[in-house]
Amino acid sequence: MMLRFILASLLIFSVGLPSSLARPAPYALRISCGARKNVRTPPTYALWFKDIAYTGGIPANATTPSYITPPLKTLRYFPISEGPNNCYNIVRVPKGHYSVRIFFGLVTQPSLDKEPLFDISIEGTQISSLKSGWSSHDDQVFAEALIFLLGGTATICFHSTGHGDPAILSIEILQVDDKAYNFGQGWDQGVILRTATRLTCGTGKPRFDEDYSGDHWGGDRFWNPMRSFGKGADSPRSTENTIKKASVSPNFYPEALYQSALVSTDDQPDLTYSIDVEPNRKYSVWLHFAEIDATITAEGKRVFDVVINGDTFFEDVDIIKMSGDRYAALVLNATVTVSGRTLTVVLQPKAGGHAIVNAIEVFEIITAEFKTLQDEVSALQKMKKALGLPSRFGWNGDPCVPPQHPWSGADCQLDKNTSRWFIDGLDLDNQGLKGFLPNDISKLKHLQSINLSENNIRGGIPASLGSVTSLEVLDLSYNSFNGSIPATLGELTSLRVLNLNGNSLSGKVPAAVGGMLLHRASFNFTDNAGLCGIPGLPACGPHLSSGAKIGIAFGVSLAFLLIVACAMIWWKRRQNILRAQQIAARGAPYAKKRTHVSHDIQMSRHGHNNHGQARTAVENGPSLLS
Repeated sequence: MMLRFILASLLIFSVGLPSSLARPAPYALRISCGARKNVRTPPTYALWFKDIAYTGGIPANATTPSYITPPLKTLRYFPISEGPNNCYNIVRVPKGHYSVRIFFGLVTQPSLDKEPLFDISIEGTQISSLKSGWSSHDDQVFAEALIFLLGGTATICFHSTGHGDPAILSIEILQVDDKAYNFGQGWDQGVILRTATRLTCGTGKPRFDEDYSGDHWGGDRFWNPMRSFGKGADSPRSTENTIKKASVSPNFYPEALYQSALVSTDDQPDLTYSIDVEPNRKYSVWLHFAEIDATITAEGKRVFDVVINGDTFFEDVDIIKMSGDRYAALVLNATVTVSGRTLTVVLQPKAGGHAIVNAIEVFEIITAEFKTLQDEVSALQKMKKALGLPSRFGWNGDPCVPPQHPWSGADCQLDKNTSRWFIDGLDLDNQGLKGFLPNDISKLKHLQSINLSENNIRGGIPASLGSVTSLEVLDLSYNSFNGSIPATLGELTSLRVLNLNGNSLSGKVPAAVGGMLLHRASFNFTDNAGLCGIPGLPACGPHLSSGAKIGIAFGVSLAFLLIVACAMIWWKRRQNILRAQQIAARGAPYAKKRTHVSHDIQMSRHGHNNHGQARTAVENGPSLLS
């Protein structure tokens, strides 16, 4: 099959002012993963911040796999028990263009996999996948990408692939120029450039921009040394002369990058470099030149073509002519679509006999993934908390992207009109959920199916579910839902299946819900002792409104209070009667004695009066008695 190539060339001739004179220092954040305090590392004494409060995982002592790895003593690893997706969520990142670099580490514990394999994503786009043997190659102990961060945050996630626990040594977020590595057509803020390789030729020393005293706006790039492309294929050149047009906007390459080079030989006049790549991808190739060979003193003395994967991208390259002078930087850029697994760059001399190259950069061009609607992400996060979702689900980052690692239990669809992902299904049956279902579930407005059966979810069924009009299947069976069935469920005109069986629901099934039986929808309300009102359930008693129920409850409460009050009054009166009787019983003997005394006095007085009357009768004559 014929290879397709897309060409975009960029010649940098302009001389820029040093960034320190043109603008303030770029934003830079370096994180030492697992560190409990901020640290500085030689030789530049860069500041690395501790990572407390950024993420989960477990801090541990680190083994650095390469001498280019930052000399840090700790890392953070993420056991699979904490879920397949774990993220650093970094906030308050100014909007801009950034170089994001993640160094990997090895945990110094014999029980853990010595070389874990996992995937890395930034802002929902997968940028790297570790392959076996990465710890033995200097240029594979880190992943790096140029990305626009426009939301004020940076979310960097690590996705388990079943081969050990991801272990992260450090994270760097370094601001670069907004137009850095603009490769022309197709370049915009939705493009990510993943570093495939970055070589400095003709030297055996690996260097960072900091080691080169490079401009901070360059992003502190790492340059892997390329001493030779092959035995007898080339010879090194170096100079201490000043290189013009090097550290200029927007890429700010360090001047020292152009002070060494490789030159082809008479035996092998072509300079050839090959790199393994992913098939069917686009790559951005950046070639760096400066004529530092003392034998080449004028235009036309060295001319060559640049051929990539068999196709000529640049003809008659004359460095002195194109850069304007000896010891002046020239950068050529080409965009290449590769269908195979190898990208090969060949410099073919046409005049002067030999080709020369100072440095090579190769980036994979990645289109940033569309993100999930923020309201739906927030709703899922609240559900995660409310339902007590086990950590093994790994609901971290974006639910739908990267598409290689979506959240377990959440089904996603892409809306091509809005370029946003949305959630159209929740499948969390039999997962040991023990919380409650929050009202925020209604913010998942595109749901077609909800299956939360066979858990232990308690509380009421949210009435807000009635606003999810796209819902076709709602299965809440075999949980601990209580209360009544919301009448709003009757507004789900697309509903085909409603399973509420095996709960503790009560009350009359709303007429609007029961009426759906006429629309051939499938319902199951069994095993709810308190439900009534439709065929298959017990008949309901007289229907009472909520106000009537409240009135009855109030009346019953008032009657109870009256009964209690009457009982208290009766009890107090009874106590008073008993107390009076007790007092009367104690005073009875004294009252009897007083009665006898009174009787004796009365009798005595009565006898005395009779004697008086007798004397009078004798004196006055007989008394006539009849």
